[in-house]
Amino acid sequence: MENSADDYRIQSLDMDTQMLLKTALKDPSSVNLEKVSDILVDQSLKDQVFSKEAGRICYTIVQAEAKQNNGNVFRRNLLTRLQQEFKSREETRARSLQEWVCLVTFICNIFDYLKVNNMPMVALVHPVYDCLMRLSQPDALMNEEEVDCLVLQLHRIGEQLEKVNGPRMDELFYLLRDGFLLQEDLTSMARLLLLEILEFRAGGWVLSSTAHKYYYSELAD
Repeated sequence: MENSADDYRIQSLDMDTQMLLKTALKDPSSVNLEKVSDILVDQSLKDQVFSKEAGRICYTIVQAEAKQNNGNVFRRNLLTRLQQEFKSREETRARSLQEWVCLVTFICNIFDYLKVNNMPMVALVHPVYDCLMRLSQPDALMNEEEVDCLVLQLHRIGEQLEKVNGPRMDELFYLLRDGFLLQEDLTSMARLLLLEILEFRAGGWVLSSTAHKYYYSELAD
């Protein structure tokens, strides 16, 4: 089933940008793909809802370009730009927690959607882990926004990530377990989210229905 451009949450953008993205989704070789990747990254860093959608848009453009002329100009530009953002992630976090959370969400989203021969892109594995490791440090565990982001990403891509690099997932979960057990100044919500994700992985990336009821009734309260 073809997605219409309206399915991609681009209505919040100005009309020229909407037109550019709609064209890129259908006829990528007719637009400036570097500009398109910059718009997608910039918008993702500003808008958390968009950062969750952007992976799908990128996937569609990558597929369309491959079909059209076997090209990968868009993917190359996107990865170059992501690399720049990744390098300056500490500055981003210091400047704006929201922008940092959007960046992590976007990178994880791209990891989830863009595959090469049905496998995750090797170039993204370590950057994704590095972002999640940063979210697992004691100062980040103090911020519910960061804990929430971490748990959401692990729900989404934890199992895929563990398959491509199990030892780093062990390392990440040692940090989370230590944070949960040893950090006294966590909020009760952060503690609940950490306990839930520890159980989620222990159960093979599935939550039993009893645990699901327990956590989600707690979260609803």
